[in-house]
Amino acid sequence: LGLLGLGDGTCIASRGTLATEGKWLWEMPTSLVETSSDSAVAAAAGPGALSLLQHATMRCGGCGAKVGATTLSQAMARVDVPSQPGEKAEAKVAVGVGDDAAVVELSAEGKSGQVASVQTIDFFRSFVDDPYVFGRIAALHALSDCEAMGAVPQTALALVQVPFALEDKQEEDLVQLMSGASSALRDVGCALVGGHTCEARELGLGFTIVGRLPGGSAMRAKARGPWIAAALRGMSSSNSPAAAVLRAHGAAACTDITGFGLVGHLLEMCRGAGVQAEIDLDSVPLYDGALACLEMGIASSLQPANTRLRRAVANHDQVCGRPAYPLLFDPQTSGGLLAAVPRFMAGSCVQALRMSGAAPSAAIVGEVT
Repeated sequence: LGLLGLGDGTCIASRGTLATEGKWLWEMPTSLVETSSDSAVAAAAGPGALSLLQHATMRCGGCGAKVGATTLSQAMARVDVPSQPGEKAEAKVAVGVGDDAAVVELSAEGKSGQVASVQTIDFFRSFVDDPYVFGRIAALHALSDCEAMGAVPQTALALVQVPFALEDKQEEDLVQLMSGASSALRDVGCALVGGHTCEARELGLGFTIVGRLPGGSAMRAKARGPWIAAALRGMSSSNSPAAAVLRAHGAAACTDITGFGLVGHLLEMCRGAGVQAEIDLDSVPLYDGALACLEMGIASSLQPANTRLRRAVANHDQVCGRPAYPLLFDPQTSGGLLAAVPRFMAGSCVQALRMSGAAPSAAIVGEVT
């Protein structure tokens, strides 16, 4: 039995070739509803998990499906993570957990000096019906972490999960999915060198990206906030041209805005550098419809976890009533870049981003203090 909530108190129930719709479906006995696989899994996990499933809104895909930053940091703090490879590896982790990508210094065998390898991974469930569009967005999202570190992507490994289906359907899904991903990888000269597939209930795609490192004011490079057509166009565009412009204008630090939202990723940058930042909320670019979605009560399922980071906002009580404020915590998928550039170059950098088409909505959104 499959149940699909329509968001207005009604739902559609289907089983085999039969289907019906109505409010009464939500009032079916719990024992009947629990025959669905999601509820069965939740019931096996305990009453708390079952209660959460029964009262939760639809869970997001894309980067909105991340585990919350607080939960993640608390969990990893309890794990004895090996932070450096063994002596025989002849490698050293220069930048590790907590940044957009790891930087590993590899000894060049038989040569003097070292080679810096930039490594990152991303994976999420699909949130669009078109496998080609999803494949391209997933690849761009993974590449963005590498580009945010100022690195040139070189190779990619794919992790693919495809829904249970007849072989010809799975084949076509894979063709469309990987064609979209390959278009994004090809644009930046990144080779797909392997991967792994598995069957699952939902379409999902992720990549491990390896790149190399070639021998201020806070700035965003893409607009943010959801509105379907504009959001898909934004997510389907590469951050590579913008990253090149930022490097040319002396960017001292850069990150891509993804699952933890603008505040979450800016907080990571500030903590790493031991600085603070001020955001001009009126200058943050938004997609058309972002504020309208908020007014309708539409927000990501990751929003509550991201909003816990409000404790890092010094004047939260003074600004929390402003309409756009919640969007600072909105998780992004294949979001734009946030970079710190010298104040005297910020204006020319924004102009170059706009004039070149690398980031038409680029803006100065604040200052590092």
